[in-house]
Amino acid sequence: MSNRLTADIAENFLRHKSNDMDIAKREKQNPLLGPNDFTPLLENSKIECLLNPGVFEFDGKVGLLLRVAERPQQREGEISFPVLNEENKIEILTFPTDHPEIDLTDPRVILYQGKNYLTTLSYLLPVFSEDGINFKADPAFPAVLPSGADEAFGIEDCRVCFMEGKYHLTFTKVSSTGVGVGYMTTSDWKNFDRHGMILPAHNKDCAIFTEKVGEKYYLLHRPSSPEIGGNYIWTAESMDLLHWGNHKCIAQTRKGMWDETRIGAGAAPIKTAEGWLEIYHGANADHRYCLGALLLDLNDPTKVLARSTTPIMEPVAEYECTGFFGNVVFTNGHLVEGDKLIMYYGASDEVVCRAEFSIDQILNSLKD
Repeated sequence: MSNRLTADIAENFLRHKSNDMDIAKREKQNPLLGPNDFTPLLENSKIECLLNPGVFEFDGKVGLLLRVAERPQQREGEISFPVLNEENKIEILTFPTDHPEIDLTDPRVILYQGKNYLTTLSYLLPVFSEDGINFKADPAFPAVLPSGADEAFGIEDCRVCFMEGKYHLTFTKVSSTGVGVGYMTTSDWKNFDRHGMILPAHNKDCAIFTEKVGEKYYLLHRPSSPEIGGNYIWTAESMDLLHWGNHKCIAQTRKGMWDETRIGAGAAPIKTAEGWLEIYHGANADHRYCLGALLLDLNDPTKVLARSTTPIMEPVAEYECTGFFGNVVFTNGHLVEGDKLIMYYGASDEVVCRAEFSIDQILNSLKD
């Protein structure tokens, strides 16, 4: 359990609560989990980050499906990182840091001789808690590791949707050929049925609705275009959860606002009397990630009824402002208890935290 809450963090937290824009009630024990709380799976490696867990309930406990990012211990003058090779085994690549064709300005990505690589390899680790605050791994529930060519750089940011007696997992598959959406299902968190890539590259931030709308399943996703269009939120429909069509763009970035550069869905939308409530992330030109809300029509989720003009949560606590990649709050998992939204989120691409919201307060903020 991480004990990084300091007097400075507490002071920052209390100071920030006077800001009406941010309506999150942060857990006093934040961060709940950090890289030092687990042992690396790879030999001579280090866990750099814990990120953006999917959230679920199982066997009377709260479960988090953590994204764990590892890389080898680094040596001076070199940068080393793991990839999955053609034999489906993890291989370590090493490049000289002083090479004229290497770019290491982004701690997450390596650009070497015109090709992109990730500095870490990510996998998914289930952890469990009796109280929703103190989490630990259970050897009976092993990590979900990347497998196959389209997961050569790892698997990331899993959303968990419980529906029709089964857990539905959508996650990001990363390789040199692009970033796409994978889909798998489980009922016991020990055995997983993999259903391949359901949305091809470049796509991510995929969240399945927790029930059908009419006769169809719906999801939110984010295809990306670097030249025409942008990083926007779309919907799609399906009859079988495998084949998706009738894609529609429902929310775009907004110039000069907190979500001007990119946006993406968080966890599965929450069904309320006023509509489907979706908590989403947005980033500005300075790569500062905040959270806001969308309200979608109950009978037609392609219709946006309201959208946050200001964030409902911003990176202001010390552990949200500094870390592997600072100024980030990012969520793709929550639990709902009546009016209470219990959200688990990644902070600064390094630690995992918890915050609570009033759903009514979020809905009222949209009316403003």
